[in-house]
Amino acid sequence: MLCLTHLTYCLIKIEQVRQQGEFESIHRDLNIGFGTWEFDPTEIENPFPENEGSVHIWQGDEDILVPVTLQRYIAQQLPWIYYHELTGEGHMFPYAEGNSDAILKALLLGQS
Repeated sequence: MLCLTHLTYCLIKIEQVRQQGEFESIHRDLNIGFGTWEFDPTEIENPFPENEGSVHIWQGDEDILVPVTLQRYIAQQLPWIYYHELTGEGHMFPYAEGNSDAILKALLLGQS
């Protein structure tokens, strides 16, 4: 069941994303996904070498915008990243009921 507050929040976020137009939003996403980056993500160094923090990636296995194979590869190359793959979820999984709460709980409690 989706609460009205969550629905209102989602609608506000959608309006913010589309404030420059849908074409511009998609254009920027494509530039990031298929453009040339100034760095290699697999060469990023652990920002928490003394384990004073952690880096997590949550990825839906049905995401059609960010390929799951890309995130799997990055997580394999950077063993200090905690990788969480969500079965049956797509790009907007944080907005599904309970998912954002589970993510925050894992971060706040230091769960891997």
